[in-house]
Amino acid sequence: MKKQIINLSVTIILIILSSCDNFLEVAPKGLNLESNYYKTPEEVFAGIVAVYDVVGWQGGNLVTKVGATMAASDDHHGGGEGAGDKNFTAWDDFTLTPAQGPQEELWKKGFSGIFRANVVLEKLPTAPIAEGLRRRYTAELKFLRAHFNFDLVRLFNNIPLLLSPVSPDKMYDIEQVAPALVYQQIERDLTEAIPDLPETVTTAAEGGRATEGTARALLGKVYLQQEKFALAAEQLEIVNGTPGSTNKFGYKLLTNFGDLWKSTSEFKFNSESIFEVGFTNTSAGDWGCTACTEGNLLNIMSGPRGYNPLAANAPDYISGWSYFPVTQSLYDLMKSDPRFIYTIADLKTMKANGIADYTPGAQDTGYFIEKFLGRKSNSPTGLPGAQELNYPQNMYEIRLADTYLMEAEARIRGNLDAGTAGTRSYTLLNAVRQRVGLTAVDATLQNIKTERRLELAGEGHRWFDLVRWGDAATVLAPNFVAGKHEHLPIPLNELTNTKLQQSKEWGGTL
Repeated sequence: MKKQIINLSVTIILIILSSCDNFLEVAPKGLNLESNYYKTPEEVFAGIVAVYDVVGWQGGNLVTKVGATMAASDDHHGGGEGAGDKNFTAWDDFTLTPAQGPQEELWKKGFSGIFRANVVLEKLPTAPIAEGLRRRYTAELKFLRAHFNFDLVRLFNNIPLLLSPVSPDKMYDIEQVAPALVYQQIERDLTEAIPDLPETVTTAAEGGRATEGTARALLGKVYLQQEKFALAAEQLEIVNGTPGSTNKFGYKLLTNFGDLWKSTSEFKFNSESIFEVGFTNTSAGDWGCTACTEGNLLNIMSGPRGYNPLAANAPDYISGWSYFPVTQSLYDLMKSDPRFIYTIADLKTMKANGIADYTPGAQDTGYFIEKFLGRKSNSPTGLPGAQELNYPQNMYEIRLADTYLMEAEARIRGNLDAGTAGTRSYTLLNAVRQRVGLTAVDATLQNIKTERRLELAGEGHRWFDLVRWGDAATVLAPNFVAGKHEHLPIPLNELTNTKLQQSKEWGGTL
């Protein structure tokens, strides 16, 4: 992933495989260059890195999956400078249209990843690499293709299923398939990948690469989404092992919840991390191509606008752009929880007490997502590139507390145990609570839902959770329309001169 050293080969392959305005568009010049590639092991590895790179996609309009789904949930507003920031606020207030919202970047991200994976998969059978490495690379690419397809089918429902590169003369003839077929392929890719992935990675340089545990965690999540509860619990139990102990994949909850959000190297790819996106402060990203930076844009986007420390005990936040302010609802739920100080920055109270000041942005509540706020202590000051685009904090796609709670949910919803003391779901739920000093509670579905909201706030899970549980229409009332807003519209630009159809709930025929 972004942890890897980006050399000339990677630069070339990223140019070859970069997406254009239409996700299937391929420039003939790129195809000519690509046909002469993958002639050495280094070039093959560069292709693998290029696919991983899309997991951390940060669109040209500053759209990320985590940022967009934060805005869509009940835990955050879209925020930003003003009413014109419709990439996020349109999903926040459900004024989405096929032409307005974050969907174009999210669609582009998913299919860019799939396109890159398919290109390299096609080249691997004849690539000049050892057979064992070929199997591992194939497994990684199938895992990544499953990851991108899973995001796309959850976000859009009606998507094409691409299993090979698409030539320019065919790109306008692609059609969507039934969501069930996409899920079947996701399951197939993951089950085929698992035997050829390593149990663990052994060096820091491999941090972020898929392992057997990563693929099983995603497979369990895919099964849970489809309400295949017994299958989900089976996969997630393998991932989780004995709750509270280190398992065969080396996973274990960190002792201190706050350490999860530290951006120094000793906390990156830690024992709780199952699938993690790496970022760096050394990519020299600048405003010539915001999507090209390897820094974490959420660090600057989430910060309080015009931040001004007034007292010696004021936090060393950097002034940000005031996106994703925390809602009063999440603040009220968390204010007495031990995770509060690591989750929410209470600028409202700091301002009232003369500790710090800031300039309210759009939809301001006075509360910001502490997990991702950029600080002077991790600032890329003095390094090449635009400072605001080069913060180094990594992001978790999947971490162990998440899989503990997913397994507990699968067990309770599937009636696999009672959730009382001594049962596995009880032990899983309370391992997460015990880590922060909370007393044990029964593993009821409501307790699991609440724990997921508290533990995973701001990490991009809440929106998907609400839709999976069927709670979105109630929690996000009155603007959310049941039967429509569970999925994003197909981006308007993707419908032009193609066979793609808009979903019925958005005025189409599919």
